[in-house]
Order: sequence, then C-alpha cells, then structure tokens
Amino acid sequence: MAGGGSTMRFAILGILAGLGLGAPLAAQAADLDFGVLRGGDYDPVAAPSPTVWDGIYVGGHGGWSSASFGFGSVFQPIVADALRATRVEKELGASTLLHAGDVRRDGVSFGAYAGVNYQFDDTVFGIELDYTHFGIAGRAPQDAIARSTVGSDGYYRVASLIGDSSTQINDYATIRARAGYALGNLMPYVTGGLAIGRAQVTDRVSIQNYEFDQATYRSNQALTDTSLRVPVDNVGYAPGKFNQSNPNFNPYNPRASELDAPRVIARTKEKIVGGFAAGAGLEYAITPGLILRAEYQYVLFSDFDGHKSNINTVRGGAAVKF
Repeated sequence: MAGGGSTMRFAILGILAGLGLGAPLAAQAADLDFGVLRGGDYDPVAAPSPTVWDGIYVGGHGGWSSASFGFGSVFQPIVADALRATRVEKELGASTLLHAGDVRRDGVSFGAYAGVNYQFDDTVFGIELDYTHFGIAGRAPQDAIARSTVGSDGYYRVASLIGDSSTQINDYATIRARAGYALGNLMPYVTGGLAIGRAQVTDRVSIQNYEFDQATYRSNQALTDTSLRVPVDNVGYAPGKFNQSNPNFNPYNPRASELDAPRVIARTKEKIVGGFAAGAGLEYAITPGLILRAEYQYVLFSDFDGHKSNINTVRGGAAVKF
C-alpha cells in the first residue's frame, strides 16, 4: 500500500519537474525608442503592459482545508455477509440497523502546481496540474443499536450491533482547465476538472445475536415439577449458561458472561479514488516572471465502498513563469 502512495507522489512530482525543466528560455529585450526631437521636447511612446500571461509556470501552494466525511451504508455489507441466511437477518433486517454519522475535520494542506497559459487579447485559457498533501482523517461517532423480535416460528431473537468507521485522505492531485480575464497585472479566473486521491478506509462492526425457543421456555416455566422441564433450543448463549434452574438467569436480558463473545469484523483498505474539482481565484503578477495567487478549491470524492469526502480549501500560492 505504501508503495502505491510513493509511486503516485513521484509521478506527480516528475510531471511538475518536467513542466519546469522543459520550459523554453526566452530572452526579453526592451524596444528602444529615440523619438523625434521637437525643440527641447518630444512625445513619449506608451509602454506595453508589463504582464504577459502566456507561458509555462511552476509554483507551490499552502492553505487551510475543511473536509466533510460521509459514511453512508458502510456497515450494511459487512453485517449482511456475517448474518447471511439467518432468521435474525430475515426478520429484523439487522444489516440495515447501523448508521454512521457524518463528521467534519480541518487542517493545513500544501503542495505544488504547474501549468501553461495561452493568451488571446485579454482572455486567458490554460491547463493546470496540482498536487496536495492532506493527511486528515475523519472518524464517525460510534453507533450502537439492539433490536428484538418474536419470529413466526415462536423464537425470541435479538441482534446487537456496534459500529465505527473512519476515512483518511492522504493526498490528491487534480488536472483542470482554467479560464481567466487579464486586467493588466491582475487576472481573475475560474477552473474545473478531474481529481484523483489516495484514501485509507476502516470499517469495524461488533455483532452479537442470540435466540431461544420462547414457547418451550414458557411451557417449562409453567411446570410446578421442574424435573419435567425439557431442554430449550437456543443460539448465541455460552455453553451451559441457558439454565432455567438459576433464579438469576433472564434469557430476555442475559448478562455478558452468559452469551457467546461478539464477533468483531474489521476491514481496512487503501484505495485510489476519483472525483472532480472546481474553484476560482485571483492572480497578481509582481513581475512578468513572478505571479502570486489566492484561490478557493472544492474537491469531491464520492462513494468509495460507502465512504465519501468533500474538501473545501482556501490557499495562497506563488509561481515562476517562464
């Protein structure tokens, strides 16, 4: 898993370096204008705009990100698989009982970007690639629920579930189109495109279910001669613990020691996830070769094994344009 993360980072940094190193080196020269002498005066010629947005640029960015993590029906396939072909699943729908809530986490993000601009009069179009290190995780509040029912066969059944889930977005990259309008040294722009990220997801469920033949149990309880009691069919109780002779035993609300230990199922995966990105920003050219920016970016990664995340980032950056 760690190798996949390193490969992704090296690939992205390689593209950024390639864009920088492959930039054409252009020499700029000022046009000399001697003017026409008219006595002691002459009319100056207006200087061209110092900002030319055409070209390749490479830079770095840093900012503050707020991520919302959603968990959907992450527990359903785990519980459904564990309780498949059981009465407790059929009659209680146990796999649909757990629900993980959404959570929001904030933190610092940083990375690098590179792109190319093409200017047509005051209109600027371009393509940009960026990489962002994020490393923020969201963990859903633990959910616990228990439900009971009496089945059509007369058995009393209980399902008790506890679940927790988490998502961590390690890093991500986007490739986006940009469109801007040049206002001298300023350029407002909008951007949109695709995103790809590296996520680690963990889902953990504790499952405990038990049942017994309620009709036989009640029939035994009605007998005054306890020697006439017959064994009660049961599932999920510890061996020898379904004991009607024990006055402290309550099969409807057994103590933890009277039940089999819960089954705990935990799954952790690292996944490459896809999504889309959009945003807007403002760039300012200090010189034709040095550009500052302020930018808002929205990234959505939706439905990877029931998990999803959207990331809102406000950041600043600086780039060298060639």
